[in-house]
Amino acid sequence: MNKKLRVGVIFGGRSGEHEVSLVSASSVMNALDREKYDVVPIGITQDGRWVSSAHALHLLKAKTGLEHEPERFLLPEPHRQGLVSVNGESPSHLGLDVVFPVVHGTYGEDGTLQGLLELANLPYVGAGVLSSAVGMDKIVQKQLFAEAGLPIVKYVWFLSSACRNNTKRVASIVERKLNYPVFVKPSNTGSSVGILKAHNRKELVEGLAVAADFDRKVIVEQGVENAREIEVSVLGNDAPIASIPGEIVPSNEFYDYDAKYVDGRSKAIIPADLPKKLVKEIQRIALRAFTLLDCAGMARVDFFVTQKKGRIYLNEINTIPGFTSISMYPQLWEASGLSYAKLLDKLIALALERHQEKNVLNTTFRPTSEWYKS
Repeated sequence: MNKKLRVGVIFGGRSGEHEVSLVSASSVMNALDREKYDVVPIGITQDGRWVSSAHALHLLKAKTGLEHEPERFLLPEPHRQGLVSVNGESPSHLGLDVVFPVVHGTYGEDGTLQGLLELANLPYVGAGVLSSAVGMDKIVQKQLFAEAGLPIVKYVWFLSSACRNNTKRVASIVERKLNYPVFVKPSNTGSSVGILKAHNRKELVEGLAVAADFDRKVIVEQGVENAREIEVSVLGNDAPIASIPGEIVPSNEFYDYDAKYVDGRSKAIIPADLPKKLVKEIQRIALRAFTLLDCAGMARVDFFVTQKKGRIYLNEINTIPGFTSISMYPQLWEASGLSYAKLLDKLIALALERHQEKNVLNTTFRPTSEWYKS
């Protein structure tokens, strides 16, 4: 019999998306085939403590009892390739074959966790350090999209310190370059955390204050009135493929945190009712964005499409998309013919494939002389 792969599922984290991550991780762990995988839950508390036990997910949801759980964490060196426990006891080691990070937002989706996994020489699902960092930063990814000629909305951005200390000047710049309504966002959050839609100066000022509390940079984007919200899932490494597109009909004025996760009244229309030509163009742009950022494994690419003329605007890319039961990423693949369990199998296979390819690269160089010893 083939040996089961030991899969470490990392969830929680120091992020405003902590709770979303817990629900995503629950769905992932429930769907992983236990005949193929031994699942190791790895929770990160909101203050950054790592715990790993069969009860980790339940305890993080309850926010209690964690002080009694053993701390197990990854060391940033390539030989252990697993979790280390040093809780005042004899050090113990639990090896991992692959890691499935389901940590949304900061310190998980932004390249920091991926950097640790690279140092630990562990295969992991999803984008690498650079693409994770760029995919998390709404400003940098828009700059790259614009450079590549991909269609994006107009935007301006500011340091959060300017939003706090020079609010009137920032608001005047926004009003000079954009028209209301506008969206005010922290540059590095997801799940619509810290995002407000502003219809006037008062709401703009409020939005700047809120966004500045979540990140050191704030982006203000031109709103697209009466736009349809379209999403596409991308899967693969060097030869990615795009799912059929789906449409989100939010329960609120825009697809904010409550509309995504809380009130249960937003609707997902799969497949989106779009002309074939428009579908192909959306898929083409999604794949171009994926490869432009050098993504791997998975990403969800979000668009706005105008109601009348069908004009496409690339909104953003998400390198660790939601995996809850209502999340679009797995739903779009289900509708494209790939079940949730098979999708997880494919993502793990892609992680192992990429890790194998990286490990054959040369990381040493032998100089012709030992000049460095002198």
